[in-house]
Amino acid sequence: MSRARLINHLKKDNPKINNSEIENIIEIFCNAIEETLKDGGRVELRGFGAFFVKKIKEKHSGRNPRTGKLIYIPERNKVRFKASKKLKEIINK
Repeated sequence: MSRARLINHLKKDNPKINNSEIENIIEIFCNAIEETLKDGGRVELRGFGAFFVKKIKEKHSGRNPRTGKLIYIPERNKVRFKASKKLKEIINK
């Protein structure tokens, strides 16, 4: 679902709130998640799932699949998502 479709969906459910307010709410929500993950925290939305940061170890060498050349792969952080039990049940019905 795109951001525009999400705004339209929320507007349909809450007609008293205008589009700019809905956009502002979504922006605040996304920024709060970004800041928490940047600080190494965990964002848990009950009944939906949890976002967390996982540190990926460095690999001293990897191979570029296009050229076959050896490259260095540094340590980095990745955002992971773990679905809640309730969400898994809904999806697997």
